[in-house]
Amino acid sequence: MMDYSKALSKTARDLKPSGIRKFFDMLSGREGIISLTVGQPDFATPWHIRDAGIDSIAEGHTFYTSNRGTKELRDEICKYLSRRFSLSYCPETEILVTVGASEAIDLAIRALVDPGDEVIVPIPSFVCYGPLVEMAGGKVITVECTPEEGFKLTPEKLRAAITERTKLIVIPYPSNPTGVILEKGELEALCNVIRETDAIVLSDEIYAELTYGKKHTSIANLPGMKERCIVINGFSKAYAMTGWRLGFSAAPEEITEAMFKIHQYGVMCAPTVSQYAATEALKNGDDDIEMMKTEYDRRRRYLIKALRDIGLDCQMPEGAFYVFMKTEGFGITSEEFCERLLEEHNVAIVPGNAFGDCGEGYARISYAYSLEHLKEAVMRMEKFVISLKNS
Repeated sequence: MMDYSKALSKTARDLKPSGIRKFFDMLSGREGIISLTVGQPDFATPWHIRDAGIDSIAEGHTFYTSNRGTKELRDEICKYLSRRFSLSYCPETEILVTVGASEAIDLAIRALVDPGDEVIVPIPSFVCYGPLVEMAGGKVITVECTPEEGFKLTPEKLRAAITERTKLIVIPYPSNPTGVILEKGELEALCNVIRETDAIVLSDEIYAELTYGKKHTSIANLPGMKERCIVINGFSKAYAMTGWRLGFSAAPEEITEAMFKIHQYGVMCAPTVSQYAATEALKNGDDDIEMMKTEYDRRRRYLIKALRDIGLDCQMPEGAFYVFMKTEGFGITSEEFCERLLEEHNVAIVPGNAFGDCGEGYARISYAYSLEHLKEAVMRMEKFVISLKNS
C-alpha cells in the first residue's frame, strides 16, 4: 500500500486549505443556497470583449503567443496604465502577461524570495500571499491591522515589522476582504518607511478600478517607488473576466526578466483567446468599468444600510466589492456564525478568520451578486439574528 505521506512534500502536506474555498465547497449538492462567498462579478463579460475572443478563434489565432504576451496587448496595457493611473512602463521590458493576477503574484514572490527571507503581509488580507511565500521557502511576517486603525497598515506597525531579512512588503489595497483603500497621504507615510530599506513592494491592485468616490492611487506613482515596486493587476474584476484567467505585472526590467524566466518554464504563455479579448477590453472597455462600478456602488449602499438595520455592524467599504461585517456579540465564533447561517438559513458567507486570525469576530460578504440575491440574503440573515438573540 502506497504511503503518500512520505511521497508528498512537507510543504504541500502542511499547506492549509483556503478558508474561502472551504465554505464554497460546502455548497456542493445543496439547493436553495444564497451564496455570497466568491469575489466573482455576476455580470457576463461584455459582448464586445466576448466577440473579440470568438473572432480570434474564427481567425485561427489558436497558437502560442510570445511568452511575454502579444505585443499588441502589452502596448495596450501600457496605454491603460498611463490613461487610468498615470503610470509609465515599457511594453517590451517591463510588462508580463500572466495566467490571472494570481500567477503574477506567485511569480513575483518566487523571483524575489530565497529561503529564510521575510515577507511582510498585512492582515486581514487575501488568502494567497502567505502560502505562496511558504512554498518559496520564505518566512511570512504578518502585521495585524485592527478595526481601530480602519484595517489599514500603519507606518508605525510596518517599521516595527521590518528586519534586515525583509525582502518583500505586500501592499494589498483596495483590500479583499475589508474594502479598505489607502489614500495618497497614507501611502506616502508608508513610503517614508519603505525608502529606508532595500525591500521591494508587491502592490496588488486588482481592485484599483473599483473605488467609490475616491480615485485609486498606485504606490508606484510616488517618488522613488517605481524602481522598487511590482504592480499586479488583471481583467477579472474590472471587466468581469474571471474565467478568462488573465492578469499582468508591471515592474522594473530586472525583476520582470526574473519573473519571465519562471513563467516561460511553468505555463509557456497566457491563453491566446483571452489575450485577444483583453486587448479589446483595454481599447474600448472604460464605459464597461463605469457601468459595473455604478451597480456595485448601488449594491454597496443598499447592503450596508440593510445590515445595520438588522443589527449587524460594518464599516462602509471604499473599494473592491466586499463588506467585512461584525459577527461578535452572539457568543459564538465567526466560523460558527457562518456555519449556522448556512445550515439554518441557506446563506453562505466567509468567516473573517479565513483572512488571518485577526479576522475573528467578522465575516466577509461579497456584493458582486445581484441586488435580488442580496435582498433575499438579508431577509434570511435577519431571521438568523433574531434567533441568535432569542437563544
